[in-house]
This record gives sequence, C-alpha cells and structure tokens, in this order.
Amino acid sequence: MEPLLEVKDLSVHFGNFTALDRVSFTIEQQEIIAVIGPNGSGKTTLLKAILGLIPYDGEIKIFGKKVATVLPQLGYVPQRFAFEKNFPLTVEEFVNLTCRKPDKLPFGGALHAAGMAGLEDKLIGELSGGQLQRVLIAHAMLHQPRILFLDEATSGIDMEGLSDFYSTIQRLNREHGVTIVMVSHEISMIYKFSDRIICLNRDLISHGETKSALTRDVLKKLYGDNVDLKVHSHEGSAS
Repeated sequence: MEPLLEVKDLSVHFGNFTALDRVSFTIEQQEIIAVIGPNGSGKTTLLKAILGLIPYDGEIKIFGKKVATVLPQLGYVPQRFAFEKNFPLTVEEFVNLTCRKPDKLPFGGALHAAGMAGLEDKLIGELSGGQLQRVLIAHAMLHQPRILFLDEATSGIDMEGLSDFYSTIQRLNREHGVTIVMVSHEISMIYKFSDRIICLNRDLISHGETKSALTRDVLKKLYGDNVDLKVHSHEGSAS
C-alpha cells in the first residue's frame, strides 16, 4: 500500500544555513505522528516544506501526488495565533470571518469533534489557551481534512488542559480517521498518545513506532546530557 505521506531526501537551505539535511521518512494512514527535537532543529521548517510554504530540495508526495494538488485535503493549525483579546468577536463569528462557507462538516459538528460543542457564542478573548487551540482545530476540521498538521499547538496551554487537548487529538484520529502530524515538546505526553515519532536535529535522528524509536540514546542526541527529560514506560525503553 502506498504511504499517505512520503518525504525523500528533503533539504531546506536559508542562504548558507542548512535547516534540514536529506530527511527521508514515510507516514501511513490514520496514525498520530509526533515531530520532536530541540529549538532550531527544523520541526516547523519540515511542516512548512510539506505544505509547500517554503522552497526545498528533494521530493514530497501526499497520497502519491504533489502537495499542490491535494491542499484541500489538508488542515493546518499554526504555532501562534495573534489577535486582539478585547475585540468583541464570538467563536462562530471568528470562523465565519476566516473560513469560506463549509460544504462538508457543519460548524457545530466541527466544534463537537474538537471538544468545544456549545461554545459558539463565547467571545474569543474569553477562551483559555486550550479552548482557543481547540477552536483552531475545529476551524481546520470544517472541510474534513485527511491529514491535520499541528505546529506546537499546545503552546499556551496549562498542564491541566494538556491531557484534554491530547485526548481531543486522539479522538479526531480514532473516531474521524484523521491522520495527525504534530510538532510537540511534551515528551511524556507524545510518548503516551502518539503512534509514531519523527526525531529531528536538522537531519533525521530517529523515526518509527514511538515506544521503540524514542530511546535514551535518541533523547541524548536530541537534547544532550544536561537536559533532564523523563519518559515513563512500563517497558523501560526510555527514562
């Protein structure tokens, strides 16, 4: 079976700086894939290259086709969303202003899928960090994408909201069949919730099933000896 996403020898250069160096991997359908690495490792650059937002060398195919031909089947939630918190805009008004009329999934259905049902009339500025991110996910889900890309979507979410957020991601994957590709820095959470992992530090350090690919040696290559990262596992594959 052809992979959902195939990346071959992907390199990205900004002048003399190499942001990604000959990265290759495949992603299968209906998986949750986490992309991890230290600051400056190329995580956001990878997503932007896949989405065709920046020039690159190498080959990227989604559903066996060039990305430009399948963009309507992709959803994207950016790392940061800036807005005026005091602006009197409701959740529903925000979506109506920023999205063409949905022709597949009703807005209420998208909010329900993202765990935000009943909050259509709530002001955007009154949402918690986790609620805002789930609204952005609902926004991305309106056209029922087959792949949803999340770039540090948990930024600004407190610890209490993290578990709910990852449960939402898991529900979108399991119940709606959406493949999730998410950049994250919460090692213990992605160890628990992701199926596969891509470990970057400008080149590909490790790729595979999360519980076998995320080892102590990989963490050391990514973050060095002085970073205390704990992954709790009954199998003891990393700590």
